Amino acid sequence: MKKILPLLFCFLLAGIACYPILFLLTGSLMADTELSSLLGPVLKGSKGYASFRLLPMMPTLKHYAGLLLDSPEFFVMFWNSVKLTAGILAGQVLVGIPAAWGFAKYRFPLKKAVFTLYILLMMMPFQVTMLSNYLVLDRLHLLNTHAGIILPAAFSTFPVFIMYRFFCGVPGSILEAAQIDGAGPLQIFLHIGLPLGSAGVVSAVVLSFLEYWNLIEQPLTFLQDKRLWPLSLYLPNISLDRAGIAFTASVTALFPAVLIFLSGQDYLEQGIIASAIKE
Repeated sequence: MKKILPLLFCFLLAGIACYPILFLLTGSLMADTELSSLLGPVLKGSKGYASFRLLPMMPTLKHYAGLLLDSPEFFVMFWNSVKLTAGILAGQVLVGIPAAWGFAKYRFPLKKAVFTLYILLMMMPFQVTMLSNYLVLDRLHLLNTHAGIILPAAFSTFPVFIMYRFFCGVPGSILEAAQIDGAGPLQIFLHIGLPLGSAGVVSAVVLSFLEYWNLIEQPLTFLQDKRLWPLSLYLPNISLDRAGIAFTASVTALFPAVLIFLSGQDYLEQGIIASAIKE
């Protein structure tokens, strides 16, 4: 009995966490009339309380057909999200990996001060740096462009901090042995540092994807042209006649994030184990 109760409690918490996803999936398969009868008190402001079913009475794929076949703006915003996320991740890999390796394995003047500055920048929310970012992007003529979203995010300090922790776990004895065998700094980085720290790199990429796939504040601030908006801003104003499309768009936007998370889940676990390696 003592073993069953904690297990049941965990299942209960898992069910509570997964309910919003089930809510979206069920709503995307409901007909307009069923959604209207269940959500009418909320969306129309009528009397009574909204209710919901775990399974639709008459499942339909009408909303998926309408979204995928009759909504060209959906595909434009989907590819905008792909461009933004891919550009940001590529920039973070090119900038963050060498920076994290340098902080972890090299000594240089003011190293602690610079790394402390990195941490302070990481802790600042977007609202704090929004005005300064806006003025810099305006001066560089990058407002209302995808580059204005990609460049600030490519130099984010968050992935550097994550990869730094994993690179610190690379045993120094291995690096010293490679130096004795005549390996140069670049060879050590490419053939030892990257393979041993790959779990941290993948972890940073997965976490960054989950963050930047769902960008809202930056596009709303820096992009005036709605044709440049990402998928995270596609969701229409929820009303009775658009509720089904809203549910379907939410499920479609959620699918890539879930797929990436499941693909990188093993690397996340390996990265947690690698961070505990001590020389």
